[in-house]
Amino acid sequence: MNLQTLAERELPGLIAQARAGLGDDPGHDLQHALRVARWTLRLSGDDVPVRVALAAALLHDIVNLPKDSPERSQASERSAAVAREWLPEHGFSPDETDLVAEAIRDHSFSRGATPSTLLGRALQDADRLEALGALGLMRCISTGARMNARYFHPSDPWGVERALDDAKYSVDHFFTKLLDLPATMTTEGGRREAERRVEFLRSFLESLADELEVPLGLHARRPAQPPGT
Repeated sequence: MNLQTLAERELPGLIAQARAGLGDDPGHDLQHALRVARWTLRLSGDDVPVRVALAAALLHDIVNLPKDSPERSQASERSAAVAREWLPEHGFSPDETDLVAEAIRDHSFSRGATPSTLLGRALQDADRLEALGALGLMRCISTGARMNARYFHPSDPWGVERALDDAKYSVDHFFTKLLDLPATMTTEGGRREAERRVEFLRSFLESLADELEVPLGLHARRPAQPPGT
């Protein structure tokens, strides 16, 4: 059974609300939410009820603010507020609603929180996996296009002699965030999958460097580091 069929069976009303509320941003649409649901279920195992994990994934981006918005860090808190409003309408108990809302509130990279529950850790890792691998590459370029960013700096694509700025150059986002994501994972399964996917991004950078005939900078080759180190 695919995830959409499962969600429609378990939470038909909620998936309808999520579909209407998520909008058409391909990086944060219903298909993104369903892919996050797959990994949230996988990383939380049998310790989190299926409908609870599905609800967290379906609503984690229900309020999606642009990456360059000064209120970006509030998006997950606003999404959590929507979850608290909607979930009781679909038969969720107060404890289940609190669990889902807290996981949604703390999942966001821009919020900088470390979730305290298994559901929260699984949701956060599942969402971060979407930023890596082939999907991550597509989302990075798509987001950059929405912000009118160039692909890379014309004379210094790896930021060797300039400050990185991923609002202006999409490739800079690899160095400001993406290559370091494996070190931020809080579940073992999430870390393993992140390490596998980040190798795809490194391979892409090596191919791009060959085509541009500009050797990669050292920071593009270093092991992943937690943000801020």
